[in-house]
Amino acid sequence: MRFSSVIVVGAAALLLAPPAMGQSIADVVNDIGGGKVRMSFAARPGVCGDGYSSISMDGGRGWQIRRGHSDDWDVECEYGPVRVVLRVWDGEVTEVDTYVGGRWRAAGSSTVDLGTVPVQQAVDYLLALARRSGGDAGEEAIFPALLADSVTVWPELLDMARDRSLRRGTRKSAVFWLGQTAAESATEGLSEIVYDDEAELEIRKMAIFALSQRPADEGVPALIEVVRSTRDPALVKNALFWLGQADDPRAIELFEEILLRGGSSGIR
Repeated sequence: MRFSSVIVVGAAALLLAPPAMGQSIADVVNDIGGGKVRMSFAARPGVCGDGYSSISMDGGRGWQIRRGHSDDWDVECEYGPVRVVLRVWDGEVTEVDTYVGGRWRAAGSSTVDLGTVPVQQAVDYLLALARRSGGDAGEEAIFPALLADSVTVWPELLDMARDRSLRRGTRKSAVFWLGQTAAESATEGLSEIVYDDEAELEIRKMAIFALSQRPADEGVPALIEVVRSTRDPALVKNALFWLGQADDPRAIELFEEILLRGGSSGIR
Protein backbone atom coordinates (compact mmCIF):
# COMPACT_ATOMS: atom_id res chain seq x y z
CA MET A 1 0.00 0.00 0.00
CA ARG A 2 1.08 3.60 -0.49
CA PHE A 3 1.36 5.95 2.41
CA SER A 4 2.35 9.47 3.31
CA SER A 5 5.32 9.37 5.65
CA VAL A 6 5.10 11.11 8.98
CA ILE A 7 8.58 11.93 10.26
CA VAL A 8 9.20 13.48 13.63
CA VAL A 9 11.35 16.60 13.67
CA GLY A 10 14.05 14.93 15.73
CA ALA A 11 14.64 12.36 12.97
CA ALA A 12 15.07 14.87 10.16
CA ALA A 13 18.82 15.17 10.58
CA LEU A 14 19.18 11.40 10.40
CA LEU A 15 17.14 11.14 7.22
CA LEU A 16 19.02 13.88 5.44
CA ALA A 17 22.43 12.58 6.45
CA PRO A 18 24.17 9.62 4.78
CA PRO A 19 24.14 6.31 6.69
CA ALA A 20 26.75 6.01 9.41
CA MET A 21 29.88 4.09 8.49
CA GLY A 22 29.39 0.39 9.04
CA GLN A 23 25.59 0.52 9.24
CA SER A 24 23.85 -2.40 7.58
CA ILE A 25 20.80 -2.03 5.35
CA ALA A 26 18.69 -3.47 8.17
CA ASP A 27 20.10 -0.88 10.58
CA VAL A 28 19.13 1.97 8.27
CA VAL A 29 15.61 0.57 7.83
CA ASN A 30 15.20 0.28 11.59
CA ASP A 31 16.53 3.78 12.21
CA ILE A 32 14.29 5.73 9.85
CA GLY A 33 11.03 4.38 11.26
CA GLY A 34 8.99 5.57 8.29
CA GLY A 35 9.97 6.66 4.79
CA LYS A 36 11.98 5.18 1.94
CA VAL A 37 15.40 3.58 1.64
CA ARG A 38 17.03 3.53 -1.79
CA MET A 39 19.92 1.37 -2.92
CA SER A 40 21.58 0.42 -6.19
CA PHE A 41 23.72 -2.58 -7.08
CA ALA A 42 25.25 -4.25 -10.12
CA ALA A 43 22.96 -6.24 -12.42
CA ARG A 44 23.92 -9.62 -13.79
CA PRO A 45 24.68 -9.94 -17.53
CA GLY A 46 21.61 -9.65 -19.75
CA VAL A 47 19.53 -7.70 -17.23
CA CYS A 48 18.38 -4.37 -18.59
CA GLY A 49 15.47 -1.97 -18.25
CA ASP A 50 14.07 1.41 -19.18
CA GLY A 51 14.42 2.79 -15.66
CA TYR A 52 10.73 2.60 -14.92
CA SER A 53 8.15 0.38 -16.55
CA SER A 54 10.03 -2.61 -17.98
CA ILE A 55 12.75 -5.03 -16.95
CA SER A 56 14.24 -7.75 -19.12
CA MET A 57 16.45 -10.65 -18.12
CA ASP A 58 17.53 -11.59 -21.64
CA GLY A 59 19.05 -8.43 -23.04
CA GLY A 60 15.79 -6.90 -24.21
CA ARG A 61 14.78 -9.69 -26.57
CA GLY A 62 11.65 -10.24 -24.54
CA TRP A 63 10.35 -8.21 -21.62
CA GLN A 64 9.94 -10.29 -18.48
CA ILE A 65 8.36 -7.63 -16.30
CA ARG A 66 6.19 -4.96 -17.88
CA ARG A 67 4.27 -2.45 -15.78
CA GLY A 68 2.89 -0.66 -18.82
CA HIS A 69 3.72 -0.27 -22.49
CA SER A 70 2.74 1.31 -25.75
CA ASP A 71 2.49 -0.21 -29.22
CA ASP A 72 3.70 3.06 -30.74
CA TRP A 73 7.33 3.18 -29.62
CA ASP A 74 10.22 1.11 -28.33
CA VAL A 75 12.13 1.90 -25.17
CA GLU A 76 15.88 1.68 -24.76
CA CYS A 77 17.00 -1.26 -22.63
CA GLU A 78 19.71 0.06 -20.31
CA TYR A 79 22.06 -2.47 -18.72
CA GLY A 80 21.94 -1.86 -14.97
CA PRO A 81 22.16 -0.93 -12.30
CA VAL A 82 19.38 -2.58 -10.29
CA ARG A 83 17.60 0.11 -8.26
CA VAL A 84 15.52 -0.88 -5.24
CA VAL A 85 13.20 1.23 -3.09
CA LEU A 86 12.24 -0.11 0.33
CA ARG A 87 9.09 1.57 1.60
CA VAL A 88 9.17 1.55 5.37
CA TRP A 89 6.47 2.06 7.97
CA ASP A 90 7.09 1.81 11.70
CA GLY A 91 10.45 0.14 11.08
CA GLU A 92 8.99 -2.55 8.81
CA VAL A 93 9.36 -2.80 5.03
CA THR A 94 5.88 -2.78 3.50
CA GLU A 95 6.80 -2.64 -0.21
CA VAL A 96 9.79 -3.34 -2.41
CA ASP A 97 9.92 -1.53 -5.76
CA THR A 98 12.47 -2.65 -8.35
CA TYR A 99 13.81 -0.82 -11.39
CA VAL A 100 16.73 -1.29 -13.76
CA GLY A 101 18.56 1.62 -15.38
CA GLY A 102 17.38 5.20 -15.27
CA ARG A 103 18.33 7.79 -12.68
CA TRP A 104 17.06 8.63 -9.23
CA ARG A 105 15.07 11.80 -8.74
CA ALA A 106 16.15 14.13 -5.95
CA ALA A 107 15.51 12.48 -2.59
CA GLY A 108 12.89 13.96 -0.29
CA SER A 109 13.31 14.53 3.43
CA SER A 110 11.92 11.09 4.27
CA THR A 111 14.30 9.20 1.96
CA VAL A 112 17.70 7.69 2.70
CA ASP A 113 19.81 6.90 -0.37
CA LEU A 114 22.44 4.27 0.37
CA GLY A 115 24.05 4.76 -3.04
CA THR A 116 25.69 1.73 -4.62
CA VAL A 117 25.90 -1.14 -2.14
CA PRO A 118 27.88 -4.40 -2.43
CA VAL A 119 25.91 -7.00 -4.35
CA GLN A 120 26.23 -9.72 -1.73
CA GLN A 121 25.08 -7.36 1.02
CA ALA A 122 21.99 -6.38 -0.99
CA VAL A 123 21.11 -9.99 -1.83
CA ASP A 124 21.58 -11.18 1.75
CA TYR A 125 19.28 -8.44 3.00
CA LEU A 126 16.60 -9.04 0.35
CA LEU A 127 16.48 -12.80 0.90
CA ALA A 128 16.36 -12.33 4.67
CA LEU A 129 13.49 -9.88 4.15
CA ALA A 130 11.70 -12.44 1.99
CA ARG A 131 11.92 -14.98 4.79
CA ARG A 132 10.80 -12.81 7.67
CA SER A 133 8.20 -10.52 6.08
CA GLY A 134 4.59 -11.31 6.85
CA GLY A 135 3.31 -9.20 3.95
CA ASP A 136 3.73 -8.63 0.23
CA ALA A 137 7.23 -7.24 0.71
CA GLY A 138 8.48 -10.80 1.21
CA GLU A 139 7.29 -11.83 -2.23
CA GLU A 140 8.55 -8.61 -3.82
CA ALA A 141 12.04 -8.93 -2.31
CA ILE A 142 12.86 -12.08 -4.26
CA PHE A 143 12.85 -10.54 -7.74
CA PRO A 144 15.60 -7.92 -7.27
CA ALA A 145 17.81 -10.56 -5.62
CA LEU A 146 17.59 -12.59 -8.85
CA LEU A 147 18.81 -9.63 -10.89
CA ALA A 148 22.02 -9.21 -8.88
CA ASP A 149 25.40 -9.83 -10.48
CA SER A 150 27.64 -12.78 -9.56
CA VAL A 151 25.40 -14.24 -6.85
CA THR A 152 23.69 -17.64 -7.13
CA VAL A 153 20.34 -17.51 -5.35
CA TRP A 154 18.42 -20.54 -6.57
CA PRO A 155 19.52 -22.86 -3.71
CA GLU A 156 18.06 -20.35 -1.23
CA LEU A 157 14.85 -20.12 -3.26
CA LEU A 158 14.56 -23.89 -3.33
CA ASP A 159 14.91 -23.94 0.45
CA MET A 160 12.19 -21.26 0.75
CA ALA A 161 9.88 -23.25 -1.50
CA ARG A 162 10.20 -26.24 0.81
CA ASP A 163 9.90 -24.27 4.07
CA ARG A 164 6.31 -24.67 5.26
CA SER A 165 6.85 -22.12 8.01
CA LEU A 166 7.00 -19.33 5.44
CA ARG A 167 4.06 -17.33 4.16
CA ARG A 168 2.36 -19.13 1.27
CA GLY A 169 2.73 -16.15 -1.07
CA THR A 170 6.48 -16.06 -0.46
CA ARG A 171 6.80 -19.79 -1.16
CA LYS A 172 4.80 -19.42 -4.38
CA SER A 173 7.00 -16.54 -5.47
CA ALA A 174 10.12 -18.60 -4.77
CA VAL A 175 8.77 -21.50 -6.85
CA PHE A 176 7.79 -19.19 -9.71
CA TRP A 177 11.22 -17.56 -9.96
CA LEU A 178 12.94 -20.92 -9.69
CA GLY A 179 11.09 -21.91 -12.84
CA GLN A 180 12.04 -18.69 -14.59
CA THR A 181 15.72 -18.48 -13.82
CA ALA A 182 17.26 -21.56 -12.22
CA ALA A 183 19.53 -24.11 -13.82
CA GLU A 184 18.89 -27.81 -14.47
CA SER A 185 19.65 -28.78 -10.88
CA ALA A 186 16.82 -26.51 -9.73
CA THR A 187 14.46 -28.28 -12.12
CA GLU A 188 15.21 -31.44 -10.21
CA GLY A 189 14.30 -29.60 -7.02
CA LEU A 190 11.01 -28.44 -8.51
CA SER A 191 10.14 -32.04 -9.31
CA GLU A 192 10.81 -32.95 -5.69
CA ILE A 193 8.23 -30.35 -4.62
CA VAL A 194 5.67 -31.80 -7.06
CA TYR A 195 6.11 -35.28 -5.55
CA ASP A 196 6.06 -34.10 -1.94
CA ASP A 197 2.76 -35.52 -0.68
CA GLU A 198 2.93 -33.36 2.44
CA ALA A 199 3.16 -30.09 0.49
CA GLU A 200 0.03 -28.05 -0.15
CA LEU A 201 -1.69 -28.72 -3.49
CA GLU A 202 -1.38 -25.06 -4.52
CA ILE A 203 2.40 -25.10 -3.98
CA ARG A 204 2.73 -28.35 -5.94
CA LYS A 205 0.73 -26.87 -8.82
CA MET A 206 2.97 -23.80 -8.79
CA ALA A 207 5.99 -26.12 -9.08
CA ILE A 208 4.37 -27.75 -12.12
CA PHE A 209 3.87 -24.32 -13.67
CA ALA A 210 7.49 -23.47 -12.91
CA LEU A 211 8.60 -26.65 -14.69
CA SER A 212 6.56 -25.57 -17.71
CA GLN A 213 8.61 -22.35 -17.86
CA ARG A 214 11.95 -24.17 -18.08
CA PRO A 215 13.63 -24.84 -21.45
CA ALA A 216 11.78 -27.60 -23.31
CA ASP A 217 14.50 -30.21 -22.88
CA GLU A 218 14.21 -29.79 -19.11
CA GLY A 219 10.55 -28.95 -18.59
CA VAL A 220 8.74 -31.24 -21.03
CA PRO A 221 10.32 -34.52 -19.82
CA ALA A 222 9.71 -33.47 -16.21
CA LEU A 223 6.04 -32.76 -16.90
CA ILE A 224 5.63 -36.04 -18.78
CA GLU A 225 7.10 -37.84 -15.78
CA VAL A 226 4.53 -36.10 -13.53
CA VAL A 227 1.73 -37.45 -15.73
CA ARG A 228 3.21 -40.94 -15.73
CA SER A 229 4.10 -41.26 -12.08
CA THR A 230 1.80 -39.18 -9.86
CA ARG A 231 -1.50 -40.52 -8.59
CA ASP A 232 -3.11 -37.15 -7.84
CA PRO A 233 -5.65 -36.39 -10.61
CA ALA A 234 -5.43 -32.64 -9.98
CA LEU A 235 -1.67 -32.65 -10.54
CA VAL A 236 -1.96 -34.86 -13.63
CA LYS A 237 -4.56 -32.54 -15.11
CA ASN A 238 -2.40 -29.52 -14.34
CA ALA A 239 0.68 -31.09 -15.95
CA LEU A 240 -1.32 -32.06 -19.03
CA PHE A 241 -2.61 -28.50 -19.34
CA TRP A 242 0.91 -27.07 -19.45
CA LEU A 243 2.10 -29.80 -21.81
CA GLY A 244 -0.74 -28.70 -24.08
CA GLN A 245 0.84 -25.25 -24.25
CA ALA A 246 4.29 -26.61 -25.12
CA ASP A 247 3.81 -27.41 -28.85
CA ASP A 248 6.28 -30.25 -28.41
CA PRO A 249 6.10 -33.59 -30.29
CA ARG A 250 6.85 -35.49 -27.08
CA ALA A 251 3.71 -34.02 -25.52
CA ILE A 252 1.64 -34.96 -28.58
CA GLU A 253 2.91 -38.53 -28.38
CA LEU A 254 1.86 -38.65 -24.73
CA PHE A 255 -1.63 -37.38 -25.56
CA GLU A 256 -1.96 -40.04 -28.27
CA GLU A 257 -0.86 -42.75 -25.85
CA ILE A 258 -3.41 -41.64 -23.26
CA LEU A 259 -6.23 -41.55 -25.78
CA LEU A 260 -5.34 -44.96 -27.24
CA ARG A 261 -5.47 -46.38 -23.73
CA GLY A 262 -9.04 -45.19 -23.35
CA GLY A 263 -8.49 -41.76 -21.84
CA SER A 264 -6.81 -42.89 -18.64
CA SER A 265 -4.46 -40.19 -17.38
CA GLY A 266 -2.88 -42.48 -14.83
CA ILE A 267 -0.71 -44.29 -17.39
CA ARG A 268 2.44 -46.14 -16.46
